[in-house]
Amino acid sequence: MATIGEDKLIERITWDPRIFRGKPTIRGHRLAVEHVLGMLAAGDDFATLLEGYPWLEREDVLACLAYARRVVGHERVESRSATGSP
Repeated sequence: MATIGEDKLIERITWDPRIFRGKPTIRGHRLAVEHVLGMLAAGDDFATLLEGYPWLEREDVLACLAYARRVVGHERVESRSATGSP
């Protein structure tokens, strides 16, 4: 199976102010990137997502992950030590 470059995957993520107030969605559909990421974080696998959204493609899910990686790559997150002190 050929792999698609990250830049090409990111092209699947779109913004439209009329859909979810401009939140990133997948190819203009009413499915937000954050929703897909939430389902993956809850333990759903690719097959479950693809069954639940027949128009969704494997590359769309990969695009959500690539988008999230880029977003968190630019964030600074304050962490706490194992003891709970900053």
